[in-house]
Amino acid sequence: MSDFDAIDALLADVGPQAELPPPDVRRELREQARLSKAQVARALGVSPSTVGAWEGGRDPSDEIRAKYAYLLDGLAAKFPTEPAPEAPPSEDEDEAGDESESEAGDEAGDEVESLVAPEACVLCGAPATHRVAGFAQHLDPSDCRPATATGTQPAGTQPAGAQPKTKSTGPAPETAPHSAQRPRSPAKRAFQEQSGPADLIGQTVQAALAEHRGDVEATLAALLKRAIPDAMRLLDETRKGARYDIVAHPWIPDILRKQTSKGADRIWEARPKWTRHELPPGRHEVTALDINGAYLSALKTHLPLGQLEHSAGFAHDRRRAGVHLITPPAWEHEAVLPNPIGNRDEPGPLWVTEPTLRLLLRLSGPKHALCEPPEIHESYTSGATENLLEKFRVALKEARDTAIAADDEVTLEYVKAMYSKFVSTMGESNYNRELYRPDWMHIIRSQAFSNLWMKALKAHDEGLTVVRAMGTDELHVIGDWHRVFPEGRGVTEVKMKDIYTAGVDAADAVDDTGDMSGEEE
Repeated sequence: MSDFDAIDALLADVGPQAELPPPDVRRELREQARLSKAQVARALGVSPSTVGAWEGGRDPSDEIRAKYAYLLDGLAAKFPTEPAPEAPPSEDEDEAGDESESEAGDEAGDEVESLVAPEACVLCGAPATHRVAGFAQHLDPSDCRPATATGTQPAGTQPAGAQPKTKSTGPAPETAPHSAQRPRSPAKRAFQEQSGPADLIGQTVQAALAEHRGDVEATLAALLKRAIPDAMRLLDETRKGARYDIVAHPWIPDILRKQTSKGADRIWEARPKWTRHELPPGRHEVTALDINGAYLSALKTHLPLGQLEHSAGFAHDRRRAGVHLITPPAWEHEAVLPNPIGNRDEPGPLWVTEPTLRLLLRLSGPKHALCEPPEIHESYTSGATENLLEKFRVALKEARDTAIAADDEVTLEYVKAMYSKFVSTMGESNYNRELYRPDWMHIIRSQAFSNLWMKALKAHDEGLTVVRAMGTDELHVIGDWHRVFPEGRGVTEVKMKDIYTAGVDAADAVDDTGDMSGEEE
C-alpha cells in the first residue's frame, strides 16, 4: 500500500461515511468512462450484479462504500460536464462486457507498458511490443493479425514441439478485417464476451497461457488462485435473465452458525463411511469405482431461494427446501447397505439437509419400503427450485467434457477448482464474501452423498455385492459392474480406481487398511 493509499484509508476510517451520488449518476459516470459493470466489479472485488444493485439504488457499506465513492469521485472529476457518449446499453450488453471500439490506453484508464522483448499478443498471437492492462497486445489495429498468417512462430513463444498440450474449450478470438477491428483490452474480455459461458472458461485459460508464455505450471497456479472469483463471475453470467434473484447474504439461524471459532455448526450432512462387515464365503475380486464429478452433479439440487423461515410440524412441503430437525428411522439393512444418514453414534433427533430428508422419504415410500418415514419436528425453509444453478452446472460440465476430449489437463483442473471451491467457500470463508449461504453448502454436499448412496442401492438391486461406500465418490463392489454402470470420465460414468481381493470364509471382514478415498474429480 502506498503512503497516499494509507492516508485515504485513514480518512475513510475517521471521517463521516463516504457520500455517494444518486444511483442514476453512478451509472452515468460509469458509462461516460466506457467501463462495464464487470470491470468495476473486478476493481472493487465484488460481482457485476452487485454493481448493478448499487446503480439501482442499493448502497454498499463500510470499506467497499469508501472504495466505490473514491472511484465515483475520480470519474466525476474526469467527466464533469460531458454527456454520455452513446445510448445506455441493454442489461445483457452491459453485463456481457464493454463492446465499444476504444483505443487501447484511452479514457477507460488502461495502463500501457512498453516491453523490452516482444511477447505474444493475446488477441492474435503475433509478436507485440506493448502491454495493455497487464496483457501483451498491439496498439495499432493493422498489426493485430493471426500468428499463422505468415506461417512463422511468434517471437518469444516456444517452438511448436514445446507447446503445451492444452487446448481452448472455447473458440479462438475472432479476427475481423483490419479496417473494422480495434484491439480490446483483455481485462475487458475475460468472462465478458457475448458467447456461451463455457467459451468464457476457454478464453480465460488461453489468456492465462499467453500471459505466462505457455508455461503450464505457472498458468495452472494462476488459474487455481483465481478460481473462486472466476466461479462467481461465471455464476453471475449464467444468471442473466433468470426468473429468480439469489439472496446472497440472508439472515441465518443459529444452527447454521459455527458453535466455536474453529468448530462446526449443527447440521448433519450424512456423509457415508461404511464398510460391509461380512462377505459371502470364498475369496472375491473387489473393484473400487470412482464416481466422476460428484460435486458438479450435486449442483442440481433443491436450493432455498430466499431467507430461511421457521416452521414446526410433520408435513414436508416439496416446493420448499432447507434444513430439518428429524428423528431418523431405524435402519435394518446395515449388513448389505449403508445407513442413509451415515455413521452416527448418538441416538435421537438431529438437523439434516433437504437431500437427506428427501432420500429418507423416498426410501420409506412404497417403491422401496426400506424404512419407516422420518419424524419431522421443525424446519427452516424457503421457496426452492432444483434449477437454480443448472446453467452454471451445465457450463462447467461442457467445459469439463471439452477439456477431457482435448486431453487438456490445465482446463480440467481449473474447472474442478471452480466448482469444488465454489461449494466449499459458501460458508464462513475469507475467500468468498460475495455469497454467504452455509445452507447451500451443506445441501450440495449432502446431495453428493445422497447420489452416492443411490448408486450403492442401484448396485445392490442389480445383484452386485456392495463392499464399501465412502465420501462423495467411492464405491467398492463385487460382480460385473460394467452391466450396471457405464465406464468413462463423464459425469454420468464411473472410473475403475483399483482391483483387490478380499474374503476367505463367511466370517472374514473386509480389510479396512486399503482406504481408496481420493480427490473428487
